[in-house]
Amino acid sequence: MLNLMYITNRPEIARIAEDAGVNWIFVDMEFIGKDVRQKGLDTVQNHHTVEDVTKIKKAVTKSKVLVRVNPIHEAIDGYFSSEDEINATIEAGVDIVMLPFFKTVEEVRKFLTYVNGRAKTCLLVETPEAALLIDEILELPGIDMVHLGLNDLHLALGMKFMFELLADGTVDRLTTKIKAKGIPFGFGGLATLTGGVMPGSMVLKEHYRLGSSMVIVSRSFCNTDKIKDLNEIRDIFNTGIADIRRLEREAAEAATYFTSNRTAVIGSVHDIVAKK
Repeated sequence: MLNLMYITNRPEIARIAEDAGVNWIFVDMEFIGKDVRQKGLDTVQNHHTVEDVTKIKKAVTKSKVLVRVNPIHEAIDGYFSSEDEINATIEAGVDIVMLPFFKTVEEVRKFLTYVNGRAKTCLLVETPEAALLIDEILELPGIDMVHLGLNDLHLALGMKFMFELLADGTVDRLTTKIKAKGIPFGFGGLATLTGGVMPGSMVLKEHYRLGSSMVIVSRSFCNTDKIKDLNEIRDIFNTGIADIRRLEREAAEAATYFTSNRTAVIGSVHDIVAKK
């Protein structure tokens, strides 16, 4: 089953998501530069804090807490540096630290050094530079997982729709490299199975085709800025996550079938060739 992530800094929502089967609660501290590159777009721009990490960690019992910190930076405008920010999130009890919007191998190296094995690490590949350097980046020790950020990446490449990257083979090429290193990966976000610009069911099946391990349950799955009633939110999560898990079981069986068939074909070909 995929690790499902949901972004919130509200303990009551985190508990609802956890009870419904969300694996990772995603606290989003990234704000540096995000308003500029996503200006005018209807995208999520949070500004969660270390205090939110502490609150969410206390609120959940089964779900992991993932924190997206800011891109590598020095202390600015009274805000602490990347090293201090990462230290603070680890002290607050984070399980997974995610580095966004990096463009160089050195930025990743600094991030891994700052974390220093005290939490799991996740790289958010969302710049063309990072995509081009993926082979060199993947050689660095200490990378626990990689997520492909299709939203920022498609914007940087001048595309109109983030899943163009799925259709044109970019996701296939990058995930093939990541899989070759034995590193778990995920990509993009998932709406309800029938919701979103492209139905979530189609996206989910692509995760299984590619061997993905994780996906963000997107704002369009349940927008808690607009839906205020906790009972309604709970119903949406319980129904929606159950639907996702149901389709996952179907997709997993199909994936197993095709994998088994391919193995049988290869074995048969080898047998035939050996007899000639």
